[in-house]
Amino acid sequence: MRRCLLALSLMALALPALAQDAERTMLSTVVAEHDRHVGLLERMVNVNSGTLNLAGVRAVGEMVRAELEPLGFDVKWVDMAETGRAGHLIATHPGNGKNVLLIGHLDTVFEPESPFQTFVRDGSRATGPGIGDDKGGVVVIVAAMRAMQAAGTLDDANVTIVLTGDEERIGTPLSIARRDLIAAGRAADYALEFENLASEDGVDFGTIARRSSANWTLQTSGRTGHSSGVFNDTLGYGAIYEMARILDGFRRDLPEPNLTYNVGVIAGGTPAAIDAEGFAVTASGKTNIVASTAIARGDLRTLTPEQDARVRQRMQGIVDQHLPRTDAELSFGEGGYPPMAPSDGNLALLARLNAVNRDLGLPEMSPYDPARRGAADSGFVAADVATLGGLGVAGGGAHAEGEWIDLDSLIRQSQRAAVLITRLSAGEP
Repeated sequence: MRRCLLALSLMALALPALAQDAERTMLSTVVAEHDRHVGLLERMVNVNSGTLNLAGVRAVGEMVRAELEPLGFDVKWVDMAETGRAGHLIATHPGNGKNVLLIGHLDTVFEPESPFQTFVRDGSRATGPGIGDDKGGVVVIVAAMRAMQAAGTLDDANVTIVLTGDEERIGTPLSIARRDLIAAGRAADYALEFENLASEDGVDFGTIARRSSANWTLQTSGRTGHSSGVFNDTLGYGAIYEMARILDGFRRDLPEPNLTYNVGVIAGGTPAAIDAEGFAVTASGKTNIVASTAIARGDLRTLTPEQDARVRQRMQGIVDQHLPRTDAELSFGEGGYPPMAPSDGNLALLARLNAVNRDLGLPEMSPYDPARRGAADSGFVAADVATLGGLGVAGGGAHAEGEWIDLDSLIRQSQRAAVLITRLSAGEP
C-alpha cells in the first residue's frame, strides 16, 4: 500500500499542469523526506502533552521550534501562566507576498495518567495519543515548510504559524487565551487550519465550516416537603419535575439544521450540587421528599453567530415557563469556541485547493457536512479572514484510546499544503 502511494506521488511529478520546477521540487521533497517526518511524528507523540501537562506542552513546542528556526522563522513562546495553561508557539516568516496564517495545536486530550501514551506503527497505519489531533497536522506544516524551502518558494513567502497549547481545554480568561490567535487572524489574508482531514471511504473533503461549542448550566429549584403534597398549591412540582420539563422542552421545541444541545451530566435531590470545574455532581434524597434542587450541564453547537443568539433566546424562553412553585436559572459558560461560519471566502479557498488537486492528479474535494465536525481554533479567526480547515492527516478515533492515522496521507497533505501556501502567498489566482 505504502509503496503504491509513493509511486503515485512520484508519478505526479510528471504532470504537465505542474509547469513550475519549484512545484515539482516540493512534491519530490515531501516524498523523499517521508520517513524523516514519520520519525518526527513518533518523537512528538511519545512526549505527553495533555493540556494540563504544562511541561509536556512546552517540550513539544521546543521540538517544533527546532524544526522552524533553521527554515528562517522567528519563533517565540507566548507564556499563558495567567490563564492556567502552558502557552502558545508563534512563528513568523516575513515575506513580500500575501500573509498566510497556519493554525494547529500542541496539546492533546490525553493527560499523563492516561494508559494511552505511545506511538505504534503497523505498516502505513500508526496509533498514538494525539497522533491525528493534532500532532499529525503539525508535522504536515513542518513538511510543507521544508518542501517550500527546498524549492525556494519559502524565501519570499509571508507565513505566520500559531500553534496553541490549550486547544483541547482553553484557559481563562478567553480574552487572553486567544488574544494572539485573533490578532494573527486579523493580520492575515488567508487562514489554513491543520486539524484532522475529513476523509471517508478513501474520499477527502474540504472543511469550509465548523460549528461552535459552548457550555450551559441549568439549575432548578422547588419547595421541599413530604411527597404526599407534591403537585398541590403549597409544594408545587419540585426541582426535578421542573428540570424534566425544561429538558424535554429543549428536545421538542429547538430542533433545526446544524444545531445540537447535549445534556452531559445531571443530578437532582435534596440537596444537589456541582463541583467548581463543572464536571462532577452530587445528590441525595428520599423517595418521600420533594426535591429542592436539580442541576444539569451540557453543550450547545451552532453554525453561525445568528443561529447561536437565536437558539439561546429560545432556550431562555423555555426555561422561563415555570411549573408551579419552582424556579430555574440558565447560564452559559465564559468562553467556548465561536463557529467557523460558511462564507464565500471560505468556499473560494476550497476552490483554490481544488485547483491544486487537479494539478496533482488528485480528486476534487467537496465541502464536508459541518454537523459532522467538532469545533476548532479556526472559529476564532473565521470572522476576520477567509478560512479553510481540516488540512491535517487522515485517520480516526480522535480523543479515544486507539486514535490512528493513515501515514500515507501525510504525503498528499504535505504536498497539497506546500503548493497551496506557495500559490496563496504569491497571490496567484
